[in-house]
Amino acid sequence: MKTTTSTTALTVRLEVSDPEAARTTYAAAFGLGDQLSFRANQEPTSGFRGFVVSLVVSQPSTVDSLVATALDVGFTISKPAEKSFWGYGAVVTAPDGAIWKVTTSNKKNTGPVTREIDQVVLLLGVDNVKASKQFYVEHGLTVAKSFGSKYVEFATPDSTVGLALYGRRAAAKDAGIAPEGSGSHRIVIGSDAGPFTDPDGFSWEPTAN
Repeated sequence: MKTTTSTTALTVRLEVSDPEAARTTYAAAFGLGDQLSFRANQEPTSGFRGFVVSLVVSQPSTVDSLVATALDVGFTISKPAEKSFWGYGAVVTAPDGAIWKVTTSNKKNTGPVTREIDQVVLLLGVDNVKASKQFYVEHGLTVAKSFGSKYVEFATPDSTVGLALYGRRAAAKDAGIAPEGSGSHRIVIGSDAGPFTDPDGFSWEPTAN
């Protein structure tokens, strides 16, 4: 069991039926570069896959710009852009079925329109937040924020990708979709913390793989 591990170069790898097509689609939608990679997988999956990838940006106009290009290349709206207590955001579903949230804590624009993404955060919807938190701590991750059994955010100081845990039903509700789902998660997390599979079936592999 690991007790000390940094989370450098945390990466997201989506498993899709056509990696080249997905790479082209996501490049046009968001332009994430090497923060996102793909590999072929046609394992059956249906409904909510248990995760949401959030793109955190600086202002509402950036949200609107990224959502617009995503829709242009085949994404669909799961939750229209709107203001909330927390800021402004929208949720879209990719052609491969992955759920993406584009969000900002600001409710008003403060500068010119840009497409700059400040942070990518992988939110895992888990059955038991406390149990999953303990599992990850035992595998070397450090908790940055924790709100009991509702939400946990891990410290990833050397990574452009963040990691957080949320209850599965709460994550689905926030994304505007039904919580039910089955089959493959169709995602692999890359980090020097791996390899392992967490209690909810999310797979981690060494970043170099």
